[in-house]
Amino acid sequence: MNVTYPFKQAIIPLLDELSGGASAIGAVNTVVFNAFGATGHNTDCYGFAQSLRQGLGVVPVNHVVQVGAGGAGAAVAQALAELGAMQIDIIDVDLERAEALAGQVACANGTLTRALAPDRFAEVVGSAAGIVNATPVGMEKLPGVPFDPALLKPHQWVADIIYFPRETELIKAARALGCRVLPGGGMAVYQAVRAFRLFSGTEPDAGEMAKTFAAYA
Repeated sequence: MNVTYPFKQAIIPLLDELSGGASAIGAVNTVVFNAFGATGHNTDCYGFAQSLRQGLGVVPVNHVVQVGAGGAGAAVAQALAELGAMQIDIIDVDLERAEALAGQVACANGTLTRALAPDRFAEVVGSAAGIVNATPVGMEKLPGVPFDPALLKPHQWVADIIYFPRETELIKAARALGCRVLPGGGMAVYQAVRAFRLFSGTEPDAGEMAKTFAAYA
């Protein structure tokens, strides 16, 4: 089964085992059941990284500001580090949670990672190459934007992990400013590609999965 917001970290104590990736990230979005029990995996990290590669191609990741340090945010931060980010600023209303994630990513990857309170966003966003929304703000049940889009610059890229709606208010505002944008649909599809492989042992057709997603999203 797949696990979604807000249970990606809460489910961990209920599982019998974690994969190496899920253990390192500290979040689970995929659970596989077998004769030995329930094993937690994280396919969000791969899903975000592959979505960025396919959706934006080669973009600068020297400095990325990430808003949100929850279960999905943990996977995104790890993906950014694996993609070569040199500096990641993690902003969350829960500063302790942001500090824990920043320490985890820095320890695992050697990436310069800072935890910041939301009131620091305006201070750091100007020097960022890219910005990622890893909060639930923008979902159909939590409408709005996680920060003031007017602070964005046209040369920046902006990614959102939310896929319902397909385009959030943030993505629409960033596109209107001239930013390159990455909606959350790609992450949803590619995490499902990796999850399907874990469920079935079969390599799925990512293109066909994307078509199905587009037909129903």
